Amino acid sequence: MSYIRGYDPDTLREKVDARQCRERLDEIGEQRSLPALLERVWLLKVLDRSEDALVISEQSVRVARMAGTRKDLLRARILHATVLQARGAYAAAEQELTMCAEEAEGQGWAGIAAFALQHRGKVAYEAGDFDAARRDFKRALFLRQESGVPDDQLESTLLAIDAADRRRAAASVAS
Repeated sequence: MSYIRGYDPDTLREKVDARQCRERLDEIGEQRSLPALLERVWLLKVLDRSEDALVISEQSVRVARMAGTRKDLLRARILHATVLQARGAYAAAEQELTMCAEEAEGQGWAGIAAFALQHRGKVAYEAGDFDAARRDFKRALFLRQESGVPDDQLESTLLAIDAADRRRAAASVAS
């Protein structure tokens, strides 16, 4: 079940049904499996509970390191970086996402690389670097097309490219 109802065209953040997210968070409770931890992180993040999300995301990275696969660890690190982004720690988020994207591309994991690049683009976007954001979104689009992702994931990337283009145009007019 997807809790995402769309994306804000200005912030690129997920639009969610907060009630459904809170209910799901209650259902998961204190489960310690990696999938449950990752889901809790995401739910806490979209509910603007970034302090709680940070604690659980750090725990999920440790669990993935000890008991998960390399792909699991990359996913946990990417999610952790998105929490850093939500907290305004753009440099740390960008650094982590860059390392994750490079490792995923090196392994030939196009879907994970695209996920990391999409989020690195969002970090650049929030930091006001719309050229870098657009480059990351375009690369993510290519990788997502290459890996055959569902249309909704392509749509979110296309929305992000459009938003970066709008912001770039507005910035050039203002200067």
